[in-house]
Amino acid sequence: MPGQDNRLKPHGFYRGAALTLLFASVLATAAATDSLPRADEEAARISTRSVASTADRDEVARAAAEAMADGKSGTEAAEDVVSRSGDRWGAVYDKGEYEEFEQALDGKYTGVGLSAKRLADGRIAASKVQPGGPAARAGIKAGDILRTVDGEPVGPRPVTEVVALLRGEGHVAGGSEDASAGTTVVLGLSRGGHEWTETLRRVSLSTDAVTLETGADGALVIKVAAFTKGTGKQIRNAVLEAPRGAGVLLDLRGNAGGLVTEAVQAASAFLDGGLVATYDIRGEQRALYADPGGDTERPVVALVDGGTMSAAELVTGALQDRGRAITVGSPTFGKGSVQMPSRLPDGSVAELTVGHYRTPAGHKVDDKGITPDLVVDERAQERARTVLSGLGGGS
Repeated sequence: MPGQDNRLKPHGFYRGAALTLLFASVLATAAATDSLPRADEEAARISTRSVASTADRDEVARAAAEAMADGKSGTEAAEDVVSRSGDRWGAVYDKGEYEEFEQALDGKYTGVGLSAKRLADGRIAASKVQPGGPAARAGIKAGDILRTVDGEPVGPRPVTEVVALLRGEGHVAGGSEDASAGTTVVLGLSRGGHEWTETLRRVSLSTDAVTLETGADGALVIKVAAFTKGTGKQIRNAVLEAPRGAGVLLDLRGNAGGLVTEAVQAASAFLDGGLVATYDIRGEQRALYADPGGDTERPVVALVDGGTMSAAELVTGALQDRGRAITVGSPTFGKGSVQMPSRLPDGSVAELTVGHYRTPAGHKVDDKGITPDLVVDERAQERARTVLSGLGGGS
């Protein structure tokens, strides 16, 4: 199915103000296999993602159409059918929510370049300031306390809501993240007892999904936050350009998933062709294969945890089963089901479970996750470096 974009996506990704890449969940495979079935011609321009159990697509569409004919919300009617179906990962997204998600997987978002976290004392602080973004240019630093957004106290709010406010979600009718680009937001901040306000203008920014670092031991550390557009090529290039004999620590902790095509390309960086995963769509078996020409010599350790999900589990399972990496950390999340999107009469999108995927050795991922070769709860990165050194990948 040439031209179709394929992604892994989270359930509840856009509920309320929580429009962040937290629970990516789908195995989207059409472009990788050129054969993924589609609900209709419109769905070919949407992506396919992964989930578990299933609601009837026709029933969902019929409920939406009947609700609209009665002057009610088609989206809400569809959500009710999916909820009652027992489809654990099935969901319905309005048009704006879906557009925002697609932007996120393209590695883009609108905001001020500021990540937030809650401190032990309950306050909200800047956890990361993106270099070159509006917040960085204003002199805001990681650790600064965020007191208010547009005059509203943020202390009692969930962090996801604070992030949504910073990004301007809901700021302009229509729901698209691009709608808030160019708008301003006033932040109330404090640092070391000094309080001040900053007025920042939101802009379109690119996410830093892949971070590269060379350790003192010469090993290459590749941290992958999500498999957004372009990450597979970044990983492959980094491995190809690494010094001969240098080991690789592939850090997939907290990686909630992303585009399956990028995940396959990432696995291909360490494989010379061969099976990456098998999956079924309504009982029909399919397979995903690595590209030839990857580095099969240098030592690799994959670092995982309970936040390693979906596409990240796809990569983990492939490298572990193919004997290409030692996995270290805690058991992964366990999200390995396949979902098909359908466009509803009101423009919203319903995603319903149609199958599951397995690792090259045939292990089921959904609800089970992947158990690392070396299970550690504390000092996982330190242990991973020790393992890599033992494999000859570090001094």
